[in-house]
Amino acid sequence: MKKFICLALALAVVVGLAVLLPSKKQEYDYLRIHIRANSNSALDQGVKYEIKDKLISILTPYLNQANSKNDAIKIVEEQNLNIVSACKKILAENGINYAVNVKISNEYFPTRTYSNTTLESGFYDAVIVELGDAIGDNWWCVMYPPICFSNDREVKTEINFKSKIVEFFKFIFN
Repeated sequence: MKKFICLALALAVVVGLAVLLPSKKQEYDYLRIHIRANSNSALDQGVKYEIKDKLISILTPYLNQANSKNDAIKIVEEQNLNIVSACKKILAENGINYAVNVKISNEYFPTRTYSNTTLESGFYDAVIVELGDAIGDNWWCVMYPPICFSNDREVKTEINFKSKIVEFFKFIFN
């Protein structure tokens, strides 16, 4: 009987420790944006930032309504003509006449931290905006969840941890 009590007590300690340790981090599906400048000239780099600001102002009201990465992708696809038109208008205002290409693809990104959220290096779906030859320095951020595209200046990314053991005990005792 003492062995049974000791075994039950040891099992309770192990279960208690397991409850304190999270079993799984909730993952987000990210949609990034990557604006590639024509070159590293001051003009092309300045235009890249003008375009970034304009795309944020155009897309923010729509992306704030997205409930998933797929919603965000659909929004970008629906706004594609507006995106290209806005880019071409800014280029024209700056006396530039080169091509604008907007596409969605899965590409490699290095580790990057945005607003206290770190995205590890790897392949991510991204909206790619290529300006002209697209060989200059670029700008990238996250469209979904809206880290860069939000009316709320301080966007907080919440990470939830789940434990199967905690869920089991909640089920039993509720």
